[in-house]
Amino acid sequence: MQITTQSISHTFKRFRTLQTHKIAALPIVILMPHSACNCRCVMCDIWKDNKNLKQLTEADVTNLLGALRKFGTKQVLMSGGEALLNTNFFRLCEILRTEKIKVTLLSTGLSIKKNALNILKWVDDLIVSIDGDEALHDAIRNVPGAFNKLKEGVETIKSIDPKYRITARTVIHRLNFRNWPNIIEAARQMGIDQVSFLPADVSSHAFNRQTAWAEPKQHEILPGERELIDFQQVVNNVLSKQDDFTNRFIAESQAKIRDIYHYYAAFYGHNAFPFKKCNAPWVSAVIEADGEVRPCFFHEGIGNIRDNKLDEILNSEKAMSFRKTLDMANDSTCVKCVCSLNLSPLARLD
Repeated sequence: MQITTQSISHTFKRFRTLQTHKIAALPIVILMPHSACNCRCVMCDIWKDNKNLKQLTEADVTNLLGALRKFGTKQVLMSGGEALLNTNFFRLCEILRTEKIKVTLLSTGLSIKKNALNILKWVDDLIVSIDGDEALHDAIRNVPGAFNKLKEGVETIKSIDPKYRITARTVIHRLNFRNWPNIIEAARQMGIDQVSFLPADVSSHAFNRQTAWAEPKQHEILPGERELIDFQQVVNNVLSKQDDFTNRFIAESQAKIRDIYHYYAAFYGHNAFPFKKCNAPWVSAVIEADGEVRPCFFHEGIGNIRDNKLDEILNSEKAMSFRKTLDMANDSTCVKCVCSLNLSPLARLD
């Protein structure tokens, strides 16, 4: 592949960012276009604040373009809440696509069927959530018919463009770990291209938690200590299907799948929390529906795009001090993090 002058410059800026803690390149930005969600998932509290609607506007995204150009942003992930609830969602995508920025949509899947044509036109790839087979998925989402709506949406898009990439993400926890093999098979039968798994966050303030979960709420999602034996057996069952890893139908390595067990076992002192190499605050930023900017999903905000420009926020004294002093090996939020990002300066996103 031919390396252009622009890509060499961008790569150099990514190296410099990691060395100096001053953002010179920002490959990935996560936007939350809408604060509400159309599911009522048991492992997430976002939906509990649906009445306090917040959303990004066309002006918000347009005003980001200067910083995105300056930092050479390659990809924007539309997260939430449910991003499709924003009535101007596809206009936001159009603004970004005009800048040749790749747009990825993370969705519950409930409304992708009716939005299929616009998704194909304005979104480069789609990530959906799947929590179990039909009965369990609907129960965890607290939405009757959620599984069939997801399935119909995926099948509609694939019927129009079979090559369009749709992946699935599953949070594995107490309520669905025994259903894990069925989740893999359901995704395969649905036409999903790849599945990804991570443990549930039961300890942070993320996902609209005003306070971190405590007993008994935490243990509704956290597998019990006596369940760890069953959990390990299920993991071994998943790992025994070599083809799912060889052909990358399961995105994670076998070691990372095994670490989901180790993550939960760490809560009971059986082992340390799995080490995660992460550089998210140096290569990405999260912008919430009210304009608040975070260095990642789990750390506190560092500014708001409605008060200051994104580039000013990311290179403010507060933000640079955060990056310089962040000790991921000992920071309590990082140690228990369930979703890390480690992007090499050489990694290409286009």
